[in-house]
Amino acid sequence: MTGPVKVQGGWVEGVDEGGLTVYRGIPFAAPPVGNLRWRPPESALPWQDVLKANAFAPSPMQNRMPNPAFRQPELELSEDCLYLNIWTPATSAENKLPVMVWIYGGGFSGGSTAIPLYSGEQLAKKDVVVVSIAYRVGPFGFMAHPELSAESSHGVSGNYGLLDQIAALQWIQHNIGVFGGNPKRVTVFGESAGGISISILAASPLAKGLFQGAISESGGSFGPTRTPSLPGENLYRLADAEHCGKRFTESVGAKGIQDLRDIPAERLLKQATGLQGLGWPVLDNWVIPGDQYRLYEAGQYNDTPILIGINSDEGAIFNPASTLDDYLSSVRDRYGPYADKLLELYPADSDATAKRSARDLIRDAAFGWHNWVWARLQSRSGKSKVFYFYFDQVPPYRENSPFKNARAVHASEMMYVFKHLDQIHLKWTPADRAISEAMATYWTNFAKYGDPNGEEVPVWPAFTETKPVVMHFNETPHEGPLPNPKQLEGLDEYFAWRRTPEGAKLGRAG
Repeated sequence: MTGPVKVQGGWVEGVDEGGLTVYRGIPFAAPPVGNLRWRPPESALPWQDVLKANAFAPSPMQNRMPNPAFRQPELELSEDCLYLNIWTPATSAENKLPVMVWIYGGGFSGGSTAIPLYSGEQLAKKDVVVVSIAYRVGPFGFMAHPELSAESSHGVSGNYGLLDQIAALQWIQHNIGVFGGNPKRVTVFGESAGGISISILAASPLAKGLFQGAISESGGSFGPTRTPSLPGENLYRLADAEHCGKRFTESVGAKGIQDLRDIPAERLLKQATGLQGLGWPVLDNWVIPGDQYRLYEAGQYNDTPILIGINSDEGAIFNPASTLDDYLSSVRDRYGPYADKLLELYPADSDATAKRSARDLIRDAAFGWHNWVWARLQSRSGKSKVFYFYFDQVPPYRENSPFKNARAVHASEMMYVFKHLDQIHLKWTPADRAISEAMATYWTNFAKYGDPNGEEVPVWPAFTETKPVVMHFNETPHEGPLPNPKQLEGLDEYFAWRRTPEGAKLGRAG
């Protein structure tokens, strides 16, 4: 595309890069600073001159927690962070190409669109428009407080980061056409917290009609509430989250929300470090309208095609128990009367087997079970197709890597999906490159057609309850069975019990 284009707010001009036009740092909302801190995003402020969209905007305020799975740059941080980036191969607004919208992970406490791994040029070269969107994280994105709830016409607080995502999707609906994108062919995709966000958006009435397909890598939010939270049981009830926000306010010596809004962001971030209940989505019955498991049982969700899955060794990155005693005690502490059943399914009789089972249990409790029930419930109650994957391509880890003896750890699939293997200097094999090419093709096919299949890749059958076929990525893409059904069924019994009056008492859950 040549020359500036007009969007809500003013004119923007991108840069030509390798046959694409790239726009970095377009504001989709007003800076959430001052009295807009802890408020839903407002419309972007208009500008007069042509905006040179040639650099990433600052990333949201966060405490950096390096992910050893891939390199990350030093980030410029600011509360003024609500910007998006676009990679488009379109030559005119008439092209109406499919749109892929990336939502980053980072445990809802970190993340950035400026991470090189998320650069969208390789996917865009497959004739899609790629957009990456920012959202507030940590206490600035998710803190709840009684005063904030009183300010809201909905009587709730928290979930500002999710509202940022929804505002960005609304901006895309109104503006992506001038970049050659089709607002009626939008697919959202994300990983980890981004994948959980996709799951939440798929069930939120506020996101209805904003996308026509959803891809979640290592995400899902189908567990019950729990205070304090644990992997797979992440959501706080609003009242509990408000209590956490009130305690935080008192801890910094503030009398109320106005005092908090006057305190520099850096100080608040430092004070919030390590505190529970300040940096995760909240069950507010507005953005998140209810228990997602129950919503899907009732067919109350945004019914679009989904492509979802997990990695084989998700748990390796989360420092699970390293000794047999630690493993046994942690399982008994968390799972109560279901501990013995789960210890049969994830057995251990030595430190070595404890490490393996601890990783597998974390993988399934935090990610695997959620994807499995998401696939089952949607295939049962929905009209759209479900495609399920299991990523087990083991990268050629270095000898000194903490993952030298691991399989596919959390986040390792992203460098394959984005076709950025060469960003990380490892001894990539032809199989690695073939898997990367296949995944990028499947993902972009899905954005184009609502189905990953096409002439260049092996057939990927849809998942159903009666035919639970999974696409395995290991040396080649090939269909196969669900790798661990008995373990998932055992966790299903646990999560069902947690929703009973007796089980709800565990961890003050509801």
